[in-house]
Amino acid sequence: MTKKVCVILANNCEEGEVSEIIDVMRRAGFDTDGVSIEGEIITGQHKVRILADKVMGEDIEPYKDYDALVLPGGWGAADTMKADKRVLELVKYYAGDPNKYMCAMCAAPAVLAAAGVSRGKTLTSYPGPKTEPLFTDANYVTDTVAFDDDRHLITSRGPGTSLPFAFAIVDSLGGDSAFIKERFLYNALKDWPDRA
Repeated sequence: MTKKVCVILANNCEEGEVSEIIDVMRRAGFDTDGVSIEGEIITGQHKVRILADKVMGEDIEPYKDYDALVLPGGWGAADTMKADKRVLELVKYYAGDPNKYMCAMCAAPAVLAAAGVSRGKTLTSYPGPKTEPLFTDANYVTDTVAFDDDRHLITSRGPGTSLPFAFAIVDSLGGDSAFIKERFLYNALKDWPDRA
């Protein structure tokens, strides 16, 4: 059965995170929807417009039918998601179901804290005073991609970690990221100099 992935979209998101996550999920053969909580077209924090596949209404039941819930980052998007009762309810649902995957990156792990599901979990986020103090009751790490003990909570750090994060989700859902990495020339990056 094809895995299903729900990527939450909100204004002022990190556009690169959204596009890279959705792109990798679809290349993996997963049925992936970009689901907006703010209208059919959202505008990222760098003024890139994104067309949603679906717009969430008041009824969140249809959005519990995915295998993974993914929250891309961006400070404004994270703040919007933290204030949205529908998103918080979905986060609690996905984090509490051992057969589901809860995934968040960059500023979006703050939504996990707002939903009350980060306590005692191993996770990471974008570094700094806007996020790290939220996780004093968690096992906060600085790994590029962090997995909690049962590997059903997956978090990552920032825009530059979008691809490793997406590949980790693919592999966790039973897909194979190796083919996508090869097509992306991702493994050749180890030869790329760290300087301009």
